[in-house]
Parts: sequence; structure tokens; C-alpha cells
Amino acid sequence: MQKLISKVTDNSNFYMENSPIDLIEKYGSPLYVYNEKILREKMRDMKNLVSYENFAVNYSAKANSSLAILEIANEEGLNIDAMSPGEMYAELKAGFSPDKIFYISNNVSKEEMQYAIDNNITLSVDSISQLEQFGQLNPGGKVAARFNGGIGAGHHEKVITAGKNTKFGIDPDEMELFNETLKKYNLTLVGINQHIGSLFMEPDKYIEGVYAILSIAKQFKDLEFIDLGGGFGIPYNKLEDTYKTLDIKALGNKLDEIFEEFTKEYGKRLKFKVEPGRYIAAECGVLLGTVHAIKNNGNNKYAGTDLGFNVLARPVMYDSHHDIEVYRKSDEKSEKIEPITVVGNICETGDIIAKNRMLPTLKEGDILAILDAGAYGHVMSSNYNNRLRPAEVLIRENREAVLIRKRDTLEDIMKNFISLK
Repeated sequence: MQKLISKVTDNSNFYMENSPIDLIEKYGSPLYVYNEKILREKMRDMKNLVSYENFAVNYSAKANSSLAILEIANEEGLNIDAMSPGEMYAELKAGFSPDKIFYISNNVSKEEMQYAIDNNITLSVDSISQLEQFGQLNPGGKVAARFNGGIGAGHHEKVITAGKNTKFGIDPDEMELFNETLKKYNLTLVGINQHIGSLFMEPDKYIEGVYAILSIAKQFKDLEFIDLGGGFGIPYNKLEDTYKTLDIKALGNKLDEIFEEFTKEYGKRLKFKVEPGRYIAAECGVLLGTVHAIKNNGNNKYAGTDLGFNVLARPVMYDSHHDIEVYRKSDEKSEKIEPITVVGNICETGDIIAKNRMLPTLKEGDILAILDAGAYGHVMSSNYNNRLRPAEVLIRENREAVLIRKRDTLEDIMKNFISLK
């Protein structure tokens, strides 16, 4: 195997002596591959973010909910958040105790709320309407609430989750009605939370959001915790020599300062939580796929692959950039660098992984690695066009590559359908 582009995975020793081509041949293409060592390092980065003693990191299952990944998060002592009964169920299966799970609900049914209540999982409501529903189901119970502090940030308008143009959170202007509803059902407010958006690379907006939620917290006397949310960013442009990373140390120092100042005024060293989101899982994963066709249409050159948006949805949903590495089985060189559009195999014009990307001249059979695919990758995959979702492989710290999710079969696609015959 020759590596035409491999700077990022070489620097991180991502494959740890495993060949990506061998992995494809054994487990099929496309294929998600994760590195356990990188994953655990990112988890420890977050655990050590601050020196404040009453601090918890919520792993975001929505970023990557593979059972093996959840089990590692539990082993590392992280807390975890959930967005659905399915995530709560998987988290319990992975070994998380109910007190480590935080269900951040959004416009959910009575049945979903009841699932959390029955499993003794703390639930956050997202509106006064949902608080009413919770009170009817669990009068006298404990509840958390998500507030919209008015500060939003993110890499795309679709992932900005606070501010004036979002569906999330309770407006602080409705505080009187909120408190009346708590009293109506004798509910105890144990925590408040927020989330300003996804993938911030400068801490300023996040810190602004922290101050906003803390100003809301001061209106409640005896909270047990404040969840500051997150959306910590990672650089998706590592092939550029000038790429920047989020300054975690500076962010942690500032948070420590804020925690000490707030708790002194509040009179209680309550728990602070963060939700780093993609920061933990993104860089531990790559998506491998195969080039099956090269063609020219007009002035555009295309590399046709098996990496359709059913496998990785981020580029088509958010116009997201992912760096690409290239591996080749043969010794044939590729001296030329040229613009090429990498597309998938889905019957949609928008099925594009990378547009006019400068890459070595590609050929059929080349293996592409889509980098930083550990978050919002497999979890957002689908069987659109009745295509099979890929397998997932974890490279353990002892360098062994193990299968942690099987590739779909054709039988899997049909198993829930009911024939009229």
C-alpha cells in the first residue's frame, strides 16, 4: 500500500500498524474506524478541564452512540446526556447508572417522559408546555429546565441552538409563569441547562453564554447543578498548516475563575456540567470508502465513491468540510494534483462529499479516508436507497482492530416490513 495523502493519520499513529486497505477487505466498504487511544485522551482532556471539584462532563451520545464507545465513556467516569428513550436505553445497557444520565428532552410525548421517570433519570424540559406535561405525570417530582439565555453560536445556522431564531429553551421573560407551574405541581427544580450551539472555536461566545445562564441561575435558591452546555469545536482542516485548535487550557482557566466567583455569591458549591459534544468523538474516527468511477462532465472531474450521504450526512446537511486522505493498493504513482469533486452513489445531485478538492489524480480502487468522522457520522447514517449502513471497527490500545458493529445485511433492510402477500 502507498499513501498518497496521509499526514494526519501518520502524525497521530491512527491505524496503529493496521492497514486501512486490509480493514476494508475484511469488513467491507464503506467502513467506520475508531481509535480508542485518541478517544480516551479526549475524554481525559475534558475531565481535567477545570480544577473545581464538583464538576462533571456529559458525553453526548447523539454524537456517537455506538455501544462500545458508550462503554468506554462509562469506564472513563463521564456522565452522559440523552435525547431519546433509545439513547437512555443504550446508556443503561452500557453500564451508566441513572444518576449519571441527563435526559435533555425536546417536544416529547408523555410516553417518552414516563420512560425517564420510570428509570429514575433526571429530565430537562424545554418549554412551559412540557413542564405542565411533566407535572401531570410526576407531581411532586424533581425536574430540570433548559433556558434560552439569548446567546447562540455554531458553524451553521442549523446548529445554533440559542438566541432569537431557535426552537430551544424557555424564554426568561416567561419566568413568572414558569415558577407558577412549578408551584402548581409541587415540583422541585434541581438544575438548569443551556446549549448555545455546535462547533465553536473561540471561547468568547461560550463564556458570554455561561454568564447568561448564571444570571438566570441566581433567580433560583437551591439548585443542585447548572449544565453550561457546550459544542466545543475541533479543526476539520488539519491538512492546512495554519489550522487552529480550541484553546482548552485558557477556557478551563476562565471557567474555574467564573465557578469560584459564582459559588461564593450563590453560597453553595453546586455541580457544574459541560457538554463538549463532538470534541470527544470526532477526531477518534475516520470513514473509509472506495473510488469506483472517474469521469468528466463538462469542466468538472468527478470521483464516484461508495460514500453517499446515507453514510455521512454532514457535507450535504451543513456544507461541512472534512479533510480527505488517499491510499492506493498498487505502486502506481500520482504525480499530478488537480481539482476533483468527490461524490457518492446516491441518486441525488447534492450527494457531494467534497467539491473541487485539490487531490492527487485518483483512479478506480483507491481508498479514501474521510477524517474527523467520529462524531455525527454513523449515528446520522440511513438506509436511503436501501443501501447498507457500514460496519464499525475499534482499534484498541493494544493495536488490535475489533468489530463493534456489524455491517447491515439485505435481510436487515427488510426485517421490519410486512408483506401484503
